Amino acid sequence: MPRVKVMSVIGTRPEAIKMAPLIEKLKQEPNIDSVLTVTAQHRELLDQVLDLFSLKVDHDLNLMSAEQSLTDLTIKVLVQLKEIIIQEEPDLVLVHGDTTTTFAAALASFYQKCAVAHIEAGLRSYNKYEPYPEEINRRLTGTLADLHFAPTVENYNNLLEEGVSADKVFITGNTVIDAVLTMVQLDYHFDKAILNDIALQEEKIILVTAHRRENLGQALKNICCALKRIAESNPAVKVIWPVHPNPKVKEIVYKEVNNIDNIMLLEALNYQDFINLMARSYLVVSDSGGLQEEAPALNKAVLVLRDRTERQAGLKAGTLKLVGTATENIIAAVEELLHSEQKYQQMISVENPYGDGQASKRIVDYLQYYFSLSSIKPNQFS
Repeated sequence: MPRVKVMSVIGTRPEAIKMAPLIEKLKQEPNIDSVLTVTAQHRELLDQVLDLFSLKVDHDLNLMSAEQSLTDLTIKVLVQLKEIIIQEEPDLVLVHGDTTTTFAAALASFYQKCAVAHIEAGLRSYNKYEPYPEEINRRLTGTLADLHFAPTVENYNNLLEEGVSADKVFITGNTVIDAVLTMVQLDYHFDKAILNDIALQEEKIILVTAHRRENLGQALKNICCALKRIAESNPAVKVIWPVHPNPKVKEIVYKEVNNIDNIMLLEALNYQDFINLMARSYLVVSDSGGLQEEAPALNKAVLVLRDRTERQAGLKAGTLKLVGTATENIIAAVEELLHSEQKYQQMISVENPYGDGQASKRIVDYLQYYFSLSSIKPNQFS
């Protein structure tokens, strides 16, 4: 039986989380040689996930450096990945999402005339600076890709409207749901010891993250102000904020909301701690893209600290609500969900539009069909 070589390229913690279930499925296929290359665009956070999912790395470019620009990172990926592609000669390169690693890896593959498959394809905000640089990264990657694995029908339609042939797009659901569903445990013991006590308390937990480039500066100060006022007016609520390691984030957050009794600032959590904390939370307030998909899988409402989102399926379903970064808007949205059971139940009772935990299997089954290793074309996610 013929064999094919598939090389996955990842650079950040979110990419690793979302690709881990797929890489594991690829390893299980006897007619697929799976190669994993990491750029280490994020080093420490990436390593946590590699260890958690026991991912064996074949090539580590180790590109992270302090304060490096997007230009510098793109150049490094292009130069170093070229040699790996020439050495490995993969039949297909898999890239995920919208990071600088994603776009640069797709471009490096194109330069070597190697086919590219884009996981989590078709997400669009249609504003090139929100999110920045992710919106352009995914659009350019989409232009370079030969196969597009779209999480939802909305993403599928976006690609068709941009002129992508329907036979190059396959709807899979999102692989992050595959990962999330394997992480949650009812009797989970947190590595971060202080969380074990909090998990047993009756307080409503608001889980917060904020780190986007466009929210640095005054927008982040507005978010801090809102959370401070929410905490002060709701003493029975516990705000837990694992703070992103970016110094520009930490400086503002620790200055603005430190030493408030019911706001807990933590260093970034490992992924399993974070997911199990989210599972025990009442509400998620975040500017993250991935959390807009992960939280609904755990029946959690998400207030999105952005003016627009590429996760349109969540908006349409009602699992997400855009609140922006204006202090008063954040306060009003949080207070509504804290005190209106009807509004809260409306958001958490919606079926998750992002997947059923089978996205990785669909992708691998489709690759088998694409490379004529199987005559059976799998069904798309609906």
